[in-house]
Amino acid sequence: MSCGCKTSGDSSHSCGTKSANGCSSVDTCGNSYKLSVFDWLSDVNPSGSKSSEYVEVRFKNDRKLYYKNVNNLPLHIGSIIAVESSPGHDIGVVSLAGELVKIQMKKKNVSEEQISKVYRLANQKDIETWQELRKKEINIKVDARKIAYGLKLEMKITDVEYQGDGSKITFYYTADSRIDFRQLIKDYAGAFRTKIDMKQIGFRQESAKVGGIGSCGRELCCSTWLTDFRSVNTNAARYQQLSINPQKLAGQCGKLKCCLNYELDSYLDVLRDFPSSSTVLHTEKGKAFCIKIDVFKKKMWFAYVENSMAWYDLDIFEVKKLISLNKKGEKAPALEELKVVENKLVTSDLIQENSVDRFEKKNRRPKSNNDRNRERGPRQKEDRSQTDNRNNTRPQNTRPSKQKDDKPRSNEQKPAQNSKQSPKNTALESAGTNQSPENKNNKKPFKKTKKKMPPKNEGNA
Repeated sequence: MSCGCKTSGDSSHSCGTKSANGCSSVDTCGNSYKLSVFDWLSDVNPSGSKSSEYVEVRFKNDRKLYYKNVNNLPLHIGSIIAVESSPGHDIGVVSLAGELVKIQMKKKNVSEEQISKVYRLANQKDIETWQELRKKEINIKVDARKIAYGLKLEMKITDVEYQGDGSKITFYYTADSRIDFRQLIKDYAGAFRTKIDMKQIGFRQESAKVGGIGSCGRELCCSTWLTDFRSVNTNAARYQQLSINPQKLAGQCGKLKCCLNYELDSYLDVLRDFPSSSTVLHTEKGKAFCIKIDVFKKKMWFAYVENSMAWYDLDIFEVKKLISLNKKGEKAPALEELKVVENKLVTSDLIQENSVDRFEKKNRRPKSNNDRNRERGPRQKEDRSQTDNRNNTRPQNTRPSKQKDDKPRSNEQKPAQNSKQSPKNTALESAGTNQSPENKNNKKPFKKTKKKMPPKNEGNA
């Protein structure tokens, strides 16, 4: 199988889902998404038989081959089978069955005459032998690297794959130049006592087998879902107005990133409306050439040949008008007159993202009584209102309210007052009313009464 997890020998194992029978580490268990196939024609069976004529079988290292079910075995996705190989037989897992297999064979131009056949369903002995050989692959890869290093060959052994019956070992390697394998194969055959097969792979295939995290923070596309590696050149970066920086444009494989092709078609569609970047405008002030373009804003920056430090941005529609004027033999107006004036939107930073001291405690105003009442709970507010009602029912000595009119009151309406009065009260009363000093002596002095505090509620303490 391809995922290398502990449930490789389970026929009901499916690495494409995180179900109970599937792989628990589906995100990083080694090419699970690539090797899992959704059969959208599983219900279609024109022949009416339960067996499939052709099946797709997956092996290690993204290897998928098609086989013919000559014995009409009841095969389904996940079945472990023994298939024809050279020499001996190999063990694989059925990844696709049914009518969809024929469509895939037609898509990949697989001839039905060259297809090998399925021998049988794998028995317990085949599965145990297969799993034991899989465990030996790591140690064999280390020994193979030591032998290649001892022969001073400029190559790197990336991965090792045992055949299901153990009759052959396939070594996958990467190299920049041609390698002479004559002595290497002799040493490998003497050390491992089996048939040796050498296969060279590219650096992108190597990164797909090794895996890792890309600069975007996600797992590499080549190790999760990407199956076909298309050529990527620097023109893709130029069309997207990216700087030709090898450190930023190269992936872990050392080649240009595959994701440069993802949005290339969208950029090419937009660039059809743009004039050529080598456009030269003949203006009244002199010649102007294009410095850069902005695909999203649909603008082009121009500068004079004499003064290339001053840039002027123009809409592509305005540039097309100037080009048409130059074709007629007329000079375009100066770029200063055609510069686009943008109305900058005034935005407010509600979350204070650009504030340096947004996490510091600022000086706040002292809390008022209303703020304190809001902080109290509903039960505390009810207790406070009950105590206020009790205080309001008690008689309190308050000063008489002032008359709206300033007319002095007569002596008959006033009650008898003591002749003694403090000078402080006399001053207060004389300021409020226009009465004679004789009448003021008949008033009672205003006594200060100490307000009794309400009893504390133990429940609110």
